[in-house]
Amino acid sequence: MSEASFTLFQNTAVGIEVILYACCLTAFFCPYMAGRKRGHPADIIKMLAVFASYSIIYFFNMAVSMGALVCMASVIVLLTLAAKYLGVEKKTALFMGVVFFCIRNLSSLAVASVNFYTGRHLVKGEEGVERVLRNAALNFCLVELLQLVLFSALLYMVARQIRKCRMELHIRELCYLLLTPVTGILFVNILFRILIVTTGELSIQLYEQYPVLIGIVPVAAALFYAGILVTIISYQKMVGLQKEKERYFVEQQQVHAIQERMAEVDQFYDGIRRMKHEMKNHLTNIKGLLESGDYGSMGQYISRMDESMDAFEFSIKTGNAVTDVIVNDRQKAAEKQGIRFRSEFTYPESERYDAYDIGIIVNNLLQNALEACGKMLQGDRYIFISSRQKRKFFLIEVRNPFEGGIIMDADTNLPISTKEKEPFGRQGSMHGIGLSNVKREAEKYMGDVDIRVKKNEFSVTVMLQERRQV
Repeated sequence: MSEASFTLFQNTAVGIEVILYACCLTAFFCPYMAGRKRGHPADIIKMLAVFASYSIIYFFNMAVSMGALVCMASVIVLLTLAAKYLGVEKKTALFMGVVFFCIRNLSSLAVASVNFYTGRHLVKGEEGVERVLRNAALNFCLVELLQLVLFSALLYMVARQIRKCRMELHIRELCYLLLTPVTGILFVNILFRILIVTTGELSIQLYEQYPVLIGIVPVAAALFYAGILVTIISYQKMVGLQKEKERYFVEQQQVHAIQERMAEVDQFYDGIRRMKHEMKNHLTNIKGLLESGDYGSMGQYISRMDESMDAFEFSIKTGNAVTDVIVNDRQKAAEKQGIRFRSEFTYPESERYDAYDIGIIVNNLLQNALEACGKMLQGDRYIFISSRQKRKFFLIEVRNPFEGGIIMDADTNLPISTKEKEPFGRQGSMHGIGLSNVKREAEKYMGDVDIRVKKNEFSVTVMLQERRQV
């Protein structure tokens, strides 16, 4: 192989390598693009944009030689700036870009020892420039192929771990997650600069002076990679604990609110009992007005009695004191906002359901419906709740209109909240976890939550199954 052929071969191989790594970057970003649908033209354009951001910069680098760090920084900046168009949060795009290049650097460092060992044995003892170049080309192919396979495997494992928990990053979490990969990138680039030292026409490899580095360098790369995985896993555990804390807080608040309303209901029924005791006096007063012929005063007296009796009536009766309070409270809240409210909800006859569990489900569903209708600027606003029992199964359904779009989480099949959450350690908005609480309560009864969106109507059906008696 001549020098010209070797140069052409090397440039071609590097070009193919750029395309393959661009494909890996696109595949890495693809699952996180919001609203992605396979085959949709807009989403294909987004994927091509990610592919182009990498390939154009690295092909340009082949002609101009900007340097590895400049290329990496350029691609990461482009992806971060285009995050909104891609449907990815900027902080998430930044984190994923840094992790991608860190893994690429670590895989390159890991195979550097293999490159030194195979390169020395393939070229050693060969005579003639053509044979040396041929073996060098063979070594180049083997090393690059090994690096690509290793990189793909490492990237796949990280991507799989990241997908286990939705990334909602703030500055504090972003800095925590970026610390290890950024350090890894700097470590690899510094190490590559000192592995081969050129003085005039003399090149010195540290591997030759310190053979132990052949084993230490891949171990160092593996430790950095393990550090990235541990950091991601620990972050996800923190997110899980925070969500559990939020769910517990909301559930306790809801139970406390229901208990307070139940205390009010007790007072309500006490009032009814008092009125029954006072009814004899009322009848005596009416009889006295009738005998005196003061029919006008008698009519006013009876009207005041009607008003007093109305105060002790629920307009919607569900068959259970807890759900009576919740449904009637939400009906009053809806009427104040000018929202039509219709209920065909009846509490299940079976005793194998806990009233507070049903109350939490109904309360969350109706609260979400009220919030959705409250955000509507035009159109018919309504809330409809119904229930039906089929043998051992109890179904609760709530329907309401909405404005705007809904993005579903691929993992939980629940809508993704559009409200920004607070960082760890702060009490942020509890919006967005109402349906997760509903799902959690449904799972107590071996049930599930089914969400359907038809035009501008949002429908949630909760299926519960009777629990076995212990």
